[in-house]
Amino acid sequence: MFDAIAPRYDMVNRLMTFGLDQSWRRETITALALPENALLLDVACGTGDLSRLARRRRYRVIGADLSRGMLAANHTGTPLLQADCSRLPFPDGVFDGLVCGYALRNFTDLPAALAETARVVRPGGRLAMLEVDAPTSPFLRTGYDVWFTRVVPRLGAALSDRDAYDYLPRSVAYLPTTPVLRRLLTEAGYSGVGIRPLAGGLSQLISATRSGRPDSP
Repeated sequence: MFDAIAPRYDMVNRLMTFGLDQSWRRETITALALPENALLLDVACGTGDLSRLARRRRYRVIGADLSRGMLAANHTGTPLLQADCSRLPFPDGVFDGLVCGYALRNFTDLPAALAETARVVRPGGRLAMLEVDAPTSPFLRTGYDVWFTRVVPRLGAALSDRDAYDYLPRSVAYLPTTPVLRRLLTEAGYSGVGIRPLAGGLSQLISATRSGRPDSP
């Protein structure tokens, strides 16, 4: 499915978020709060939006994605590899930080995927993830429901792949609630978990610190 939507993925993202996704991605990179030259892993990197922004902040980035089509559409110049997030081919604690954009609800085993992210991030390293959300305001929720469940699938069908953009609103059901997600991250090995809504709850930014002493082996 992701192979099929890769060629027009960025264009459809911009249209269905009215371009807001770019500012949300910048906030995600800012949330890392790491020094220049830090080494990042961009999990489910897709076409490389987060990688591109991270490189502008002078971070070193490696991108990983399960979709070969997404990797083929990634022209950031970032080193890339095809990999499953639940079995990352990296040593323990090799990364200073990890980012991920709009992928949590697509992991078939979310606890295992989060545990793997914690394994490859050094103690004291940082995590920042961007994910969909749902507004709590009744007014915003009504507009969100109409746009996300009715308009976006039709937009995706017209410009890209019908099945993929029918799946998109349904995939939100696979995302844990905020308390459960906070618990899963803590159990995986993170502390100081912060989850905050963006644009009234259209998306959410998840940040955390890898537990343990920074000088731990």
